[in-house]
Parts: sequence; structure tokens; C-alpha cells
Amino acid sequence: MTGPAGNEAKRGTAPAAGATPRATAGFALENGKDRRMTAKRTRPKPEAKARSTAQAAGATKGWAASGPDTKPHRIFSVAVASVYPYYVAKAERKGRSQAEVDRIIRWLTGYTQRGLESRLAKKTDFATFFAEAPKSHPLRALVTGTICGIRVESIADPLLREIRILDKLVDELAKGRPMEKILRTPAES
Repeated sequence: MTGPAGNEAKRGTAPAAGATPRATAGFALENGKDRRMTAKRTRPKPEAKARSTAQAAGATKGWAASGPDTKPHRIFSVAVASVYPYYVAKAERKGRSQAEVDRIIRWLTGYTQRGLESRLAKKTDFATFFAEAPKSHPLRALVTGTICGIRVESIADPLLREIRILDKLVDELAKGRPMEKILRTPAES
């Protein structure tokens, strides 16, 4: 005999005839068989596979979705001033400074230091902050990679892409990358 019943017979602890099967190691016996041995393996449902494919493409949480029928992402209405302290804290935990965070934001948006401070004081939301930015830096297209598991360059919504580029640049700063590389300064020959 094999299985739990066979092991019990070998040890001489088999249940008496007519006794109910008992649980072994926390697993209940059903019809004399260990339930974990009879469990069926299931395949993922087709819609689950489609959903994971959409997630891999960056279409989750509205990150890559845009158009008239999609709801705007909630980060658009969040004040930059409410997220800014987290950017600074992340940089300072890794030995970087607030001035470097400001430099990254100014590089990306074209704001002056005074203009940046004004926007933070007014508690401007991200949508307005990027819409009224004096001049987006042309080299921002060189910022690639993943942020929160999503490839920055694959995000369809331009505003959300700008916000994630800012996140990516602050992450690079916190990881200790040199400022010249963060700002995509062209190498001089």
C-alpha cells in the first residue's frame, strides 16, 4: 500500500475497520486519500492572461491609456508641493541635496528657481505645473527605463510620461548617479 494509509499500516497504526479516516499533518483525508494528492492543477483563464499582457504593456492604472473615454489619472490633480518633500527626502536619505532636486526639476520644465518656488507656494497641481512650464527640455526624450515597473518611453499619455520622467530622474539622483548623466549632458569630444 502507498499513501498515508500505507504508511500507517507499516507503522502498525492503521485505523480499526469501520473507523473514520483521520487527518494527517493538517490535511484532511477524503475517501481515504490525502486531499493534497488529489488537487487538480488549473491553467490561468484566458482573460487573466490578456490582463497580464496588458499590464506588461503598461496599460494598468490608466498609465498608458488616454483618449476621450478614459478617466484622467488622479496624479494629475495632486499638488506638486505635496509630492516635492518626498522627492527631497528621498534624495537627502542618499546624501544628495534639495538644490540637486530643484536643478532636475528646473532642467526638465524650464522654470527658474523663483518660478519653481512660486508654483510650490501656490500648490499648483501636476497638470497645470507641466502645462505652464516655460520650456520642456529637448533631451528629456533620452530618459528611458522603468519606473514602478512601467517603461517610461511606452507611456502614451504625454502628461503622465512627464511626471514619470521626473520620478525617474529623482530615482537616478537617489541612486547616486552623477548629475551630468542624470541631465543627459552630451559628452564633449
